[in-house]
Amino acid sequence: MKKSKILLILAICLLFAAYFYFDLGQYLTLESIKAWQVKILQDLNDNYALYLIGFSLIYITATALSFPGAALLTLLGGGLFGVVIGTLVVSVSSTLGATISFWSARFLLKESVETKFASTVSKINSGVEKEGGFFLFGLRLVPVFPFFMVNLLMGLTNIKTTTYMWVSALGMLPGTIAYVNAGTQLSQIDSLKGLLSPGLIGAFVFIGILPVLSKKLLQKLNSKNT
Repeated sequence: MKKSKILLILAICLLFAAYFYFDLGQYLTLESIKAWQVKILQDLNDNYALYLIGFSLIYITATALSFPGAALLTLLGGGLFGVVIGTLVVSVSSTLGATISFWSARFLLKESVETKFASTVSKINSGVEKEGGFFLFGLRLVPVFPFFMVNLLMGLTNIKTTTYMWVSALGMLPGTIAYVNAGTQLSQIDSLKGLLSPGLIGAFVFIGILPVLSKKLLQKLNSKNT
C-alpha cells in the first residue's frame, strides 16, 4: 500500500477517534442545533460569509465521514440561511461530502468494504450495470440503503465520478428542500418525526422509480418496433 494511502487512512481514523473522544455527537442533537441557531443568528449579519463557509465545511466533514446528524445540519441550514441559500449550501456540501466518501471507498477502502458488504455490493453492481445513473437516482430519492452505504458501495462500481456527483445532487435535492424548508421553523420543531409526511415520501418513491419505469417502457416500445 502506498504511503499516501496509509497517511489518509490514519487521518480518517484520527478524525473518528476525535469524534468519539471529544464526544462531538453532543453537538448534533436537536436541542444543541436550536441553541446554535440562536447564538449564530445574533452575529450572522456581521460575519455571513464566515458562517456560510464554516457551516459548509462542517457539513462536508460530517457527510464524508458518515457522522450522524446530517438531517439536523440540514435543518440548521434552513434556520440560518433560509430556503434558497440554505438549499444551495446544503446541496453542494452534501454532494461534496458524498463524493469524498465515494472516493474513499474507491481508492482507499475497496477491499474492506467489498468484504463487509459482499452481498449488497453484488446487488448494487447489478443495478448500476442494468440501469446506470437511473439506479443511483432511485437510491438517493428512496433510501433503501443508508446514505453512507450508498456512498461507499457506489465507489466500488464503474460509475463515473461526474455522473455520480450530478445524479446524487439531483436525487437528494427534493429531500434537501423539504428539510431546509422545515428548518426555517427550527425553533418550533420538537422532533424529527413527522417532518416528512407519508404523502411526500410517496411522491419521492414515485419520482425515484419513474425514470426506471420510463426506460423499461421505451425499451419495450423499441423492441416491438424492430
